[in-house]
Amino acid sequence: MRDAVIAAAVRTPIGKRNGGLAGLHAVELSATVLNELIARAGLDPALVEDVHWGNVISIGQQSGNIGRMAVLAAGWPESVPGFTVDRQCGSSQQAISTAAAAVVSGQADIVVAGGVEMMSNVPMGAATVPGTGDMGGPAVERYASELTAPGFNGRFNQGAGAELIAEQYGLSRTQLDEYSVESHERAAAAQDDGLFVDEIVAVRTAAGDVIADEGIRRGSTVEKLATLKAPFLDGGKITAGNASQISDGAAAVLITTSERAAELGMTPLARVHTAVCTGDDPVKMLTGPIPATQLALKRSGLDLGDIAFFEVNEAFAPVPLAWQADTGVSRDKLNPVGGAIALGHPLGCSGARLATTLIHHMRRTGGRYGLQTMCEGGGTANATIYELLG
Repeated sequence: MRDAVIAAAVRTPIGKRNGGLAGLHAVELSATVLNELIARAGLDPALVEDVHWGNVISIGQQSGNIGRMAVLAAGWPESVPGFTVDRQCGSSQQAISTAAAAVVSGQADIVVAGGVEMMSNVPMGAATVPGTGDMGGPAVERYASELTAPGFNGRFNQGAGAELIAEQYGLSRTQLDEYSVESHERAAAAQDDGLFVDEIVAVRTAAGDVIADEGIRRGSTVEKLATLKAPFLDGGKITAGNASQISDGAAAVLITTSERAAELGMTPLARVHTAVCTGDDPVKMLTGPIPATQLALKRSGLDLGDIAFFEVNEAFAPVPLAWQADTGVSRDKLNPVGGAIALGHPLGCSGARLATTLIHHMRRTGGRYGLQTMCEGGGTANATIYELLG
């Protein structure tokens, strides 16, 4: 039976908004990570049969099928195709799923999956161009009564959804800020210990090489975070301090079969054991990781106790905290080296970034299974279980 294994996984450092990566083109950053990926695998790019590339704000420099543009910018043969995946924040996680499905089904033997987002250059909301119609249209009308709640103003709004989740789970502002401080502390400790070095490729810029994640705030405290205003709701709990950062970055993984990897002399890092996606309440929008985790475990035949580590994307602090409250997973297994609150959340890159970080962490610690899940715009969520190899 065919399987899908990850033969290499790499990411760029995550740049702050208007930080070290901001002067680069999204296609250029994508090409950098693609070429590092095949270099690590020792693979001729002519053998790659497709590139599945996640991206969310596909306008301007990220338009025109950035997956294909990345292949061409990398200097790969014109015979290598590429396409762009948009499942909002889960775009590159979905790209991994579609690539794995292609390999398992026999449609291809070697596929690259990943994604990019340059949020410094293509800001959130840029795709909602005035005069082209309202986002959602009849879908928004379906939930009109729910969208009268404070903070929504008749439109789907992730920040307002995060406020609802915090209220539903009884999460205080202090709890959210404490979680956020811990995310920064974990990420800082991991960076100081060199834990991210193996998963990062340095990015050359006119100002010099960017070699490390830029968003980690050392010395962050609950007292400092308490001074920040809540933009989504008067008297609310969600702030810039307990939400993910606007960021730039790219990440990629190489997916093939065990048999093909052996033929080419590649040593697989992990197997894509189970990959699922499900939908949930589009108004709260961010609770999808809970049913997605349940579905992944059901499909896999595993239970929570079999999973060594969990990566739950930190879009907003209530997301992992609500997930933890529902699952009962211990805090030490959840986002062990920090998450998007500290490291950043370059939308179309984040799924592959989480996968890369999780797989490298599993290889350091020896955990057999790891689970990754993300909330996504529109109320969907992906969950993927990886099995360590070697």
